[in-house]
Amino acid sequence: MDVAQNLTPKGKRDYQYIQRALHHNDQLAYECLLNHYRDAVYFLMLRMCGNHDDAEDLTIEAFGKAFSKLHQYSPDYGFSTWLFRIAANNAIDFKRRTRIKQVSIEAGTETSPVALKQMADSEPDPENKLILDQQVKLMRQLVAKLRPRYRNLIELRYFDELSYEEIAQRLNLPLGTVKAQLFRAREFLIHIMRDSIGNY
Repeated sequence: MDVAQNLTPKGKRDYQYIQRALHHNDQLAYECLLNHYRDAVYFLMLRMCGNHDDAEDLTIEAFGKAFSKLHQYSPDYGFSTWLFRIAANNAIDFKRRTRIKQVSIEAGTETSPVALKQMADSEPDPENKLILDQQVKLMRQLVAKLRPRYRNLIELRYFDELSYEEIAQRLNLPLGTVKAQLFRAREFLIHIMRDSIGNY
C-alpha cells in the first residue's frame, strides 16, 4: 500500500524529496524543499512577528528544526502543513520570550510579581536544561565549521544576541552589508546542518 496515496500531487512530490533526503542523504532534495517553501514560511513569520529581520531569523530556525525532525514527518498530512506548524510554534515561542524580556526590562529594579512568575515559568526543568545545553553545544560545533567571517556574524547575532545595527557598529560595516552577509551565513549554516542531519 502506498503510504502517500492520499496526498495531493504536490504532497507526493514533497514526500519523494523527504524519502531521498532521509534514506539517501540527497542534498538536492533538501535544497528543493527549502526553495519550494522558503518564501511562504518567511511571509508567515513576517505576519506573525511584524519585523523583517526577525522573520528572516525565524525562517532559518524553522527549516533547521524541520530538517532535524524530518524522520518524524508522517505522510498522513502534507509536508507544508507540518512545516508551517513547526514554524508557527517557533514564532509563538519567540514572541513569548521577547515579551518576557520586555516585561523584565520595563519592571526595572523592582521586578513585578507578574514578571517573576513569567520568568519562573520560562525556566526549563533540569532535564530540559540538559537537552537545551546539548543543543547549544551542537549548534556551536556546526557554526564552528563556517568560514571565520560568517562564523563571527552568526555568533554576534545568535550567541551574543546583538541587533543588526549593533553588529554593523561593532564591525564598522554598512547595515545593508551586515544583512546581506548574515543571509549568506545562514544559507551556509543550513547546508552544514543538512550535511550533519543524521547527528543533529
